[in-house]
Amino acid sequence: MAKEILINVEAREKRVAVIQDGRLDEFFVERPEEKTIVGNIYKGKIDAVIPSIGGAFVDIGLPKKGFLYISEIESYFDSLDGEEFNSCGIAVPKPEKGKEAKSTILNSIKKGQEILVQVVKESFGTKGPRLTCHVGIAGRYLVLMPQERQVGVSRRIDDEDERKRLKQTLSELKFSKDVGFIVRTAASGKTKQEIIRDAAFLYKLWKRLERAIRRQKAPALSYEEYDLTLRMIRDSFTDDVERLIVDSKPEYYRIQRFMKTFMRYLSRKVEFYEGQDLFLEKNIEKQITQTFESKVYLKSKAYLIIEPTEGLVVIDVNSGGYKKNVVQEEAAFKINCEAAIEAIHQLKLRDLGGIIVIDFIDMEKEGHRREVFNVLRQELNKDKAKYDILGISKFGLVEMTRERVHNTVQTLALQPCSYCQGRGKVKSPLTMSITALKEVKRYLHEKQLKEVTVTLHPLVAEEVLKDKESVRMTERRFRAKINIVSNPSLHIENVTIV
Repeated sequence: MAKEILINVEAREKRVAVIQDGRLDEFFVERPEEKTIVGNIYKGKIDAVIPSIGGAFVDIGLPKKGFLYISEIESYFDSLDGEEFNSCGIAVPKPEKGKEAKSTILNSIKKGQEILVQVVKESFGTKGPRLTCHVGIAGRYLVLMPQERQVGVSRRIDDEDERKRLKQTLSELKFSKDVGFIVRTAASGKTKQEIIRDAAFLYKLWKRLERAIRRQKAPALSYEEYDLTLRMIRDSFTDDVERLIVDSKPEYYRIQRFMKTFMRYLSRKVEFYEGQDLFLEKNIEKQITQTFESKVYLKSKAYLIIEPTEGLVVIDVNSGGYKKNVVQEEAAFKINCEAAIEAIHQLKLRDLGGIIVIDFIDMEKEGHRREVFNVLRQELNKDKAKYDILGISKFGLVEMTRERVHNTVQTLALQPCSYCQGRGKVKSPLTMSITALKEVKRYLHEKQLKEVTVTLHPLVAEEVLKDKESVRMTERRFRAKINIVSNPSLHIENVTIV
C-alpha cells in the first residue's frame, strides 16, 4: 500500500499529513504560539502537596502548574535505592516502605523542593499538564530512561527471538548499568550497529543534560522535544513510507541535515515540492475539512455522528440511506462492521481520546456482536495510542478509553461560537418573542413609564407582531405604548428596552 508523508509550511503554521493509498490517515498541526510541551523535561519546584487528591502541583515556569501523582513520586523514590541525590544533584529524600509509605512520601516532599519532571500530557481545559518523574529521551530506535536500570521492549515486537536479540545487544553496552532503555517498535530488524549508535547518541545527550541541569535554577526548561516536523520523521518515517514531500526549501534542507545524522539511508525518499499547493494537488484539503464535521458518511450511505466533549467522546452509528434488500439483523451487522473500521480511523485521524462510547445499531445475535467487537480490536491494534476496551453490550454499546496526550487539531483550529456561546443552538424566534414580552412587563412594572421602545432581531419582532392582542393587553394593563423595532445586527437572544 502506497504511504506518503506530506509537510506544508506556512509563516505561522506547520501541517503534516500521513497518506495511505490517497486517503488521509493522520493529520497534525503545530503553531509557534501553541507548540506542544509533551516530552519536554523541566527542573521544577514543588508548589503544593495535596494529600486529598494524592498528588502535588509543580511549578515548571508555565502559567499553569503541572500535576504529579504521589504514586509517580513513590516509584521514583524506590528507583533511587537509598540515594540522597539523583544524577542531576537534586535532593530526593528516601522514605520508608510499608503500609505508611504514602503518608511518609507526603511528609518527605515539601513546598519549594526541586524535582526533575517530564510532561506526558498537555493541558486540557482548566487542567494543567500531567507530569512524571520518570524522564525519558526518545531516539529513533530507543528511549533512554536515566532513572531506570533495565531494558524493556515494545509490546508491538512480538517475535520472541527478536526481543531477546535486542535485549542482548543493549546489555553488552558499557553504560548499560548506568541507565535503562525501552526498545521502540522501529528497532525491529535493525542491525546491532544501528541500535548501538542510537544508544550511544542518547547517552551522550543525557550526560550533557545532566551537567546543564546541575547549573540551572528551578523552574527551568532542561530539554525541549523536537518540533512537529522532526518528531514525525523520527517516529513515523519508516521503511514502508514511499516518499516524504515538503513544500518549504529551508525546511527541506533542515530535514536533510537531520536525515544525514540519524537516517541517512532514507534521505533519498525526501522530495522538495515546487508546485503551487501541495495539499490541494494531493486532494487532501477536502479530507482535512471533513475532519471538522460531526457527520461522517460510509460507503453504504450509513453514517456516524461524532460528538466530542471535554471528557467524553460519543460516536453514534446510523443506518441513514442504507437500502439493500436484506433482513434487519444482517443489515445492522454489515453497517456495524463498516462503522467499526471507520470509527477507529476517525479517532486516530482526529486524535480523540479520553472515555469513548460507540453506540452501534442493535443486533440480536451474539455472534454478530462478537464479530463487530473483533473488528474493533483489529483496527485498534493498528493504532499507536494506548487503549483499553470493554466488551460490546446487548444494547450495542462499546465503552473504551484511548490515550489522550496532545490537544486535538479541532481544539487548535476552532473556538466556541460567539453567537451561540458554544451551545451549538440558539433559542427559537417564538421562544424569544415570549421572553421579550415577559421582559417588557417586568420593565414597565419597575419603571412605570408611558412609552417604551423594544428592539428585537427581525425574526423575533415578526413573532411578537403575530400576537398583537398580547401586546395590546400589556399596553392596557400598564397604560403605556409599546413600540416594536427590528434590528438585523442584534443577536437573536438579545432584547433591548428603552
